[in-house]
Amino acid sequence: MHATGLITHLRHVDIAMPNFADQRTFYRETWGLTETANDSGVSFLAAEGSPELYVVRLREDDQKRTDLIAFGSASPADVDTLTEQLIGRGVTLVHEPRVLDTPGGGYGVRFFDNEGRVVEVSADVAVRAHRKIEERESIPVRLSHVLMNTPTPEVTVRWYIENLGFRLSDTMRIGDREIMWFLRCNTFHHSFGFVRGPHAAFHHASFEMRGVDEFMRGTGRLHRLGFERLWGPGRHRAGDNSFSYFLDHAGNTVEYTTELEIIDEDTWHPHIYDLTDPANADQWGTANEMDEFIAARSHNDVDRGLFIAPPM
Repeated sequence: MHATGLITHLRHVDIAMPNFADQRTFYRETWGLTETANDSGVSFLAAEGSPELYVVRLREDDQKRTDLIAFGSASPADVDTLTEQLIGRGVTLVHEPRVLDTPGGGYGVRFFDNEGRVVEVSADVAVRAHRKIEERESIPVRLSHVLMNTPTPEVTVRWYIENLGFRLSDTMRIGDREIMWFLRCNTFHHSFGFVRGPHAAFHHASFEMRGVDEFMRGTGRLHRLGFERLWGPGRHRAGDNSFSYFLDHAGNTVEYTTELEIIDEDTWHPHIYDLTDPANADQWGTANEMDEFIAARSHNDVDRGLFIAPPM
């Protein structure tokens, strides 16, 4: 039996790194997020168009790591139901459901996935007064999706489907080798996913822009400021969303995107797209050619936080 429908949406991604000051400046002043809370060596950053109190948490640490990926649930009862199912399947908890002491509070559980990432699922978290992003305003509306690298993608994708109720939207392959899996927890084509890589690590976080014009203005701003653009601008086949990928100050890949596909759960059937057809990577044909050297930049460093709970 799968845990169907107990996760409703992606909340935030929490990352740690030694160069905290540089990262904080990048996400606030360059990427376009708004700091809603801070403490010594910790910054909570919101997207202006999102009701989430924060979509990125930065934390200063001697080692670079992914602290956790957080998802929402509809109610505390659903958090408890999910926890019972996880315990019954032998999943190791970081902590049992409890009142959270992070901004917004709420009620949540944390646990390790099969590769040691920390996952949080919470409900009753306070929301913030967000706003409509204006025309030509090139800042993120919301956190769109997060993808992670994994050396065991078939096992890990199955783990998230069976234990957390994610659904497979589409798969990418090169020839006969599958390399990328897009997972959904609502009607957005994907909120989470996995990329075949040499080790478990953060792959990229993607931020939805108001529209194509705002997406291009944000892309151009980063380019003019001298930030390395890995790939883009272009438009993917899977998800039908635009893309421009950059590196932040810690070497994590971040993406501006827009117009991510909304799917009909009753009629959707997963596709397998072969990237040997360049139109499956970029429908517009405007992006620089993706090659193994560019792809390797998003393999990232080995995640030092596996099976280690973050300090907060």
